[in-house]
Amino acid sequence: MRLTETGYSAAEIKKLVSTYMMETYERFDFVAETAKGMYLYDENGDKYLDFYGGVAVNSVGNSNEKVVAAVQNQVKDISHTFNYPYTIPQAILAQKICTTIGMDKIFYQNSGTEANEAMIKLARKYGTDNFGPNKFHIISAKQSFHGRTFGSLSATGQPGTANQIGYGPIVPGFSYVDFNNLDALINAYNEDTIGIMLEPIQGEGGIYPATQAYLRGVREFCDEKHILLMLDEVQTGWGRTGEIMAYMNYDIKPDIVSMAKAMGGGTPIGAICASEKVAKAFTMGSHGSTYGGSPLCCAASLAAVSEIVDRDLSSNAKNVGKYFMKKLAGLQGVKEVRGMGLMIGVEFEKPIANDIKHYGVKHHLLVTAIGKKVIRMVPPLIASEKDCDIAFEVLQEAVKQIA
Repeated sequence: MRLTETGYSAAEIKKLVSTYMMETYERFDFVAETAKGMYLYDENGDKYLDFYGGVAVNSVGNSNEKVVAAVQNQVKDISHTFNYPYTIPQAILAQKICTTIGMDKIFYQNSGTEANEAMIKLARKYGTDNFGPNKFHIISAKQSFHGRTFGSLSATGQPGTANQIGYGPIVPGFSYVDFNNLDALINAYNEDTIGIMLEPIQGEGGIYPATQAYLRGVREFCDEKHILLMLDEVQTGWGRTGEIMAYMNYDIKPDIVSMAKAMGGGTPIGAICASEKVAKAFTMGSHGSTYGGSPLCCAASLAAVSEIVDRDLSSNAKNVGKYFMKKLAGLQGVKEVRGMGLMIGVEFEKPIANDIKHYGVKHHLLVTAIGKKVIRMVPPLIASEKDCDIAFEVLQEAVKQIA
């Protein structure tokens, strides 16, 4: 929908938002009216290089033609029904995802936080079914982020932060340990532990990848104790890190993995995949979702996933990401560049991340800030070295002006 089609001005749209919406977001001062490829376009037709990708969602590019066509074709036939009849996109997508990532079963949800809720529920159901009612404890990492609904919020290892303040009491049965510290994780295990829930790369925590030794060690420990490795790949999944799923960088496989964001091509869909043994814990009526697996979102997802796989966008992410991270290391005042593929964090010596973010908007580059010192970039996986050069020039000038 464009302003010319509504009769509203940009100022009137902003006024409607401030009048009628509960605002929890820091708004940029433009109306995102259209988008294509690597760019967002505002109400004046000015373009913004999108190195935030709708929070790692638009991995096949903004308004990808195949995703758009899939949505248009599907909405003419059936956009939604309940989950009793079989629907075609849902079935074909299930096969595509499971065979591509080497998992046995899938359950559809509507978002990343719902996918993580389902992962927590499945783990606990598996624990109580197989080991008794007390087998529900889950270990997660400090500075993790798993979502904003109560189960996923409780799994998030950020007690005392704005994410959790005012929402207590949180769901019991979780404990948090330092990330990349295998000894701390082992020490947190007890007889009630059913699973270990981790992000392969901590996104909101500041872009911290798990080390090879750590994640492989966690897998071995889970096998030894007969507990579940639960990986949150909501942000890292589907090509972002240079492999289809981030766990493939570590040559391991989880018992349950959650996903969302990139898998939908811009539509709201999430899912969990699990091994056959674990998936059996979900029986008739034990979990459900009204919108999860809708024909419309599954059609869009099938197009997006196919684009990622068929165009080998994970390899592009790996190659362009290496190029960009090497270049970013040369920025003035950089303490560290972290990441994998096109999931990149730049930590500065000084607390200038928010200023850089706003400088970027003024100069038509979209990035975000994590805390006071880190900027995060998760551009579409179609990004080229030339796109990175343009982004780098803006960031370089931002640092000069701000520092």
